[in-house]
Amino acid sequence: MLSKEIWDIMNRETQEVIEGDSLLEEILNKSILRHDSFSEALSDLFARKLMGKEFFSYNELLNVCKESLNNNEGIVEQAAKDMMAFYERDPACTKFLEPFLFYKGFVAVQCYRVARTRYLIDQFEFAKFIQMRVSELFSVDLHPQAKIGSGLMIDHAHSIVVGATSVIGDNVSMLHSVTLGGTGKEKGDRHPKIGNGVLLGAGCSILGNISIGYCSKVASGSVVLNDVPPCKTVAGIPAKIVGDSGCDSPSHDMDHSIP
Repeated sequence: MLSKEIWDIMNRETQEVIEGDSLLEEILNKSILRHDSFSEALSDLFARKLMGKEFFSYNELLNVCKESLNNNEGIVEQAAKDMMAFYERDPACTKFLEPFLFYKGFVAVQCYRVARTRYLIDQFEFAKFIQMRVSELFSVDLHPQAKIGSGLMIDHAHSIVVGATSVIGDNVSMLHSVTLGGTGKEKGDRHPKIGNGVLLGAGCSILGNISIGYCSKVASGSVVLNDVPPCKTVAGIPAKIVGDSGCDSPSHDMDHSIP
């Protein structure tokens, strides 16, 4: 399994970092070395990030996350694919340790995945509590009703909004200040559907129940109000098709140039 492979690499990376910088030994022991698996480390990460005196204790949140991961085994593999996405697509990411320890986009998405498990068993208020805490802590607002695939990279992850009926496919990349929102006060299915392999540029807004076709690219700062066919680039306010996406996998190439 990918999660086991990445966990083994993270442990080797941890030992190498400690040998070169003993200042990080305590935090790496707490975050990585004292745990027996990637799943255990994820549960600890979730609990440490969201706990607070006025809310839930570390142990309460730890137990919630462990239960969610035990009952939804696919989440751990999704997390591993998310981590792989950062490692492969972000040139600033040189170790698998880095998203886990330092990237709020990775942490926010894993918290969303736990929140969604609670939402799906009708623990709506608790799921929205997690959403609220993640938004407060990381400025990433992911509604637990939204459906998000694996291999998601949210680079810099500031001012991200994903509405309740949004759908995000697999292997999507987005930069900061992306909004997947509605167009007003409409009810029902009202948010965007993002296909596999899509690249969403910084500050773009995609509004309404529209689809962004697989392997398409939305230029930074664009406002998209209509469906986008697969493998196209759109840009502008309102966004218009300006050419093909320019490659087979925009989300992996991370090329934000406009044809």
